[in-house]
Amino acid sequence: MQHILEKAKNIRLVIFDVDGVLTDGTLYLTDSGEEIKAFNSQDGHGLKMLKASGVGIALITGRQSRCVDLKAKDWGVTIVYQGAKSKLPAFEAMLKEQQMDAASCAYVGDDLIDLPVMLRCGLAITVPAAPAFVKRHAHHVTRLEGGRGAVREICELIMHAQETLDAQLAAYLK
Repeated sequence: MQHILEKAKNIRLVIFDVDGVLTDGTLYLTDSGEEIKAFNSQDGHGLKMLKASGVGIALITGRQSRCVDLKAKDWGVTIVYQGAKSKLPAFEAMLKEQQMDAASCAYVGDDLIDLPVMLRCGLAITVPAAPAFVKRHAHHVTRLEGGRGAVREICELIMHAQETLDAQLAAYLK
């Protein structure tokens, strides 16, 4: 775990996949074909705390969904790439736009499409439901599942490593 905390100290931007990370990966469709996703409120609060601690948040997803735009707005996330069938070009564009290097980014993904970015970033994280091949290429596998607290766990891990977690939590004791 110390190795992960050392990597997490230098992270300035955390990039999340959506389906399987911010959600449990289940896709609900209405009769009209509208896609519905379920998000965990504690994960969302973790994102807000991480952002307040000074770490940037971004989303890269292979799907296109209005509900992702709505949740991103709710969380204060302005860096959103949807419909990224190949995530590496989106990641490279994001690095250029944000004037960052890959080593200062963490990426959280759960499937094969995420591997090219996971292999380039400074801290690659996945969830327990990820295929074994993806887990083998991650620096860290969360204890909690995607859509069930994994994102909050990651946010707190990074804030702990950067010694900002206590300050974020102390605000709730006033």
